Amino acid sequence: MYTAKGTADKNTLLTAHMPLVKRLAHQMKAKLPPSVEVDDLVQAGMIGLLDALQRYEENHGAQFETYAVLRIRGAMLDELRSSDWMPRSTRQNMRKVEAAMNALQQQLGRPPSESEVAKSLKLSLADYQDMLGDSGGHQLLYYEDFHGDGDEGSDSFLDRYAVDDEDPLRALLDTDFRQAVIDAIDALPPREKMLMGLYYEEELNLKEIGAVMGVSESRVSQLHTQAVARMRAYLKERAWT
Repeated sequence: MYTAKGTADKNTLLTAHMPLVKRLAHQMKAKLPPSVEVDDLVQAGMIGLLDALQRYEENHGAQFETYAVLRIRGAMLDELRSSDWMPRSTRQNMRKVEAAMNALQQQLGRPPSESEVAKSLKLSLADYQDMLGDSGGHQLLYYEDFHGDGDEGSDSFLDRYAVDDEDPLRALLDTDFRQAVIDAIDALPPREKMLMGLYYEEELNLKEIGAVMGVSESRVSQLHTQAVARMRAYLKERAWT
């Protein structure tokens, strides 16, 4: 893996980590609408891998794969943002869901049920679940979260938590944001907490999770979107987004 000079052999590293790019692309694709092509994610991920090879230094303080994952995922997210894969109206709908969840949590002192959120939004339960299904791929953090909302005097997410760091994600993970995310997961209703564990820790796909939970794949997608919305509402209440 290294030349006689002790410098990482970039061609070897590139070849060795191509499977990582494909694996990350398929993991991300599983969270996204059908319109997103996995090949586009792979192509963007390869650009991220090449960028990691150019930037990485042996004294960086982290193993290359750890560093590369951040760059690969970042490049894929950049590709998604540039192609505008989630319509603004869909994101606005999810922000309404988050606001309703936050208000109901304050009022009830517990996570609101689906029917309670639907009623707050003046939607039928079926229409609310359809909204969740249409919003598959809702993320914990968006590009907009790293910038002010346009109001004069408002500071940005990065201004608060990642100033002077060229790698926002790494800066966040080095703060207590990681613990805040753990707390947000712990605050989920038991069913959604189990889903998140199966998805992110056990790395099961939606179909496999559906088999474990005894529900359809589309229902798992709805519950996953709802869980992410709950977590965003939790973090927003604590000024993390």
